[in-house]
Amino acid sequence: MAIETRAEDLAQAVIDRMKDCKDPRFKSVMTSLISHIHAFAREVQLTPQEWMTALEFLTATGQKCDDKRQEFILISDTLGLSMQVVGIAQAKAIAANQNAVSATPATEATVQGPFFIEGAPVLPLGADLQGSLAGDPTHYSGKVTDLDGKPVHNCAFDVWSSDTEGFYDVQMGENPPMQLRAQLRTDAQGRYDFWSVKPAKYPVPIDGPGGAMLLAMGRHPFRPGHMHMMLRAEGFAPLVTHLFVSDSEYLDSDAVFGVRNSLIVDFNKHPPGVGPGGRVLDKPWQSCTYDFKLVPNA
Repeated sequence: MAIETRAEDLAQAVIDRMKDCKDPRFKSVMTSLISHIHAFAREVQLTPQEWMTALEFLTATGQKCDDKRQEFILISDTLGLSMQVVGIAQAKAIAANQNAVSATPATEATVQGPFFIEGAPVLPLGADLQGSLAGDPTHYSGKVTDLDGKPVHNCAFDVWSSDTEGFYDVQMGENPPMQLRAQLRTDAQGRYDFWSVKPAKYPVPIDGPGGAMLLAMGRHPFRPGHMHMMLRAEGFAPLVTHLFVSDSEYLDSDAVFGVRNSLIVDFNKHPPGVGPGGRVLDKPWQSCTYDFKLVPNA
């Protein structure tokens, strides 16, 4: 004979069924998830129709994903969950490293976003990512060090950004060529430099479930202009971060909550002439300088 489980006991009943789970961390995470999602349903008195709408929303989200677009990341980003997870991870990395106490703090992390692609072209320092694209040529430079200022050489340095109209290469047709993205490596002094464009503000995609959710919340979809950076070096915790354009709109209301004051950078304007590396420029150009500090692995 079946034994009935009362609605108020359902969460515990589900948790009890995991008694043979072999993975302690998975069991801990699932126990908390089950407890909270059942409590949420009771708190808001979730109706069957509302839950079906949620399931259809998740189904549509999966259907919107492909190798060029990750709608689940967009939803996570716009709910602030991605930044919550990023903050937890970086705080743990710093706390776990006894050498992390420094007069100069580690560079703050922020969201990866949905437009990162593995396999960007490996280019030498000083490379030009802009090519024939519109906009003022913009020179990015700086160095990568540990928390004590020691250079980190041979650091793999992925960079990618939107163009001056706010579009990423993956948004430009069926099989667009890669542009405004590359992987470089720092030199023996931990230095990096490359040419690209000054990124523009742009709206996150609103033609899918994530956008519909965002607009239903009464929120705008815009992000301030930013250059993505992903740093990976042996012996150090990976860092995913942005450099935000200081005169961009939406710094105070980034749709994905990714702005950190320490990552807001001035872009300096220069007249035509000779730029870094002896490059001759026949039109105005801009420059952005930023130094990164990495947290050693525990």
